[in-house]
Amino acid sequence: MSDAYTVLWTHDTCRALRKSGRVGTRPPVAFSGVHSSLPAWSGARAGDEVYALHVNRCVVHVVSRMRVIDIGRRDCCGTSPATWQDPAFPGHDDWSMLGADGCGAAAVHVDATPVRFDMTIPGDLLSRLAWRNRRGRTRNLRHVVDGRLERSISLQGFYRLTSESADELAEIVANAAPF
Repeated sequence: MSDAYTVLWTHDTCRALRKSGRVGTRPPVAFSGVHSSLPAWSGARAGDEVYALHVNRCVVHVVSRMRVIDIGRRDCCGTSPATWQDPAFPGHDDWSMLGADGCGAAAVHVDATPVRFDMTIPGDLLSRLAWRNRRGRTRNLRHVVDGRLERSISLQGFYRLTSESADELAEIVANAAPF
């Protein structure tokens, strides 16, 4: 059985996606890391879904839904860097803003929906979204006031969704207007 996760993409990441013309295109790769600036996709396996989220002016958006194909370096990633000055994943330069240069970055190959910034999570759903840890304990999103997310701290990281919340996010993606 597959799991679903969320990962928060920062303003810098989303700005770089827009600037490089990646809106409307499907990322073939994302990156997992060992530092809090690039969350580790720990626990993710092939077949799992990851919802990349972005918060802009207290509104939460689903930027892309990514299904994990595999984790690790492949031929498409290019040659491994010989020095610290070499790009880490030259084969994925077009998507380097997703964390290719992050501390201990590892390639996560994905089958993704196109990058977009118009898939808003409704305010009533924000208060219902829930994540579960390895021990089975659940937590909800904090700092939701009147359907708006006042602080994004509880989204920062890589977290496993409950099956109910994963279903609700899947419905948002499925019902989004074609891009």
